[in-house]
Amino acid sequence: MLGLTPYYRNNRNLAFNPFRDLDEFEKKLFGDSMNGFFRDSDIAEFKADITDQGDSFLLEADLPGFSKEDINLDLNGDTLTINAERHSEYEDKDKKGNYIRCERSYGKYSRSFDVSEIDCDNIKAKLDNGVLKLTLPKKQKAVVAERRLEIE
Repeated sequence: MLGLTPYYRNNRNLAFNPFRDLDEFEKKLFGDSMNGFFRDSDIAEFKADITDQGDSFLLEADLPGFSKEDINLDLNGDTLTINAERHSEYEDKDKKGNYIRCERSYGKYSRSFDVSEIDCDNIKAKLDNGVLKLTLPKKQKAVVAERRLEIE
């Protein structure tokens, strides 16, 4: 059992610090903690890469462990929002006493992207080995024809 528990060094009680609570409050208030007062602690972000492929962009988002039923792609005006939610089995198995430690993350994940320069009618999405791949075709720019204007 000792090998399954992470080792944490506890130096909190070595020296009295009357400002410890204020320091912790400040960290939570200004976002140094994931559970800060002004952050939505129920929604986390995932990592994404965007590459320019000439006539389109390729957005690759890391969503390991998600099935395509757990992922929603929503377009609202010029904003594409990717939402993913993973449900925990921890609560059910914990009552039976099966878990010694549960560190995998569960919950809601969300990212929004500006798609004002994207042809939203032709976006293609594919989930492959935990990587969501979105092909985002660029809008075709209107070609301005060259012409000479007559003076009246």
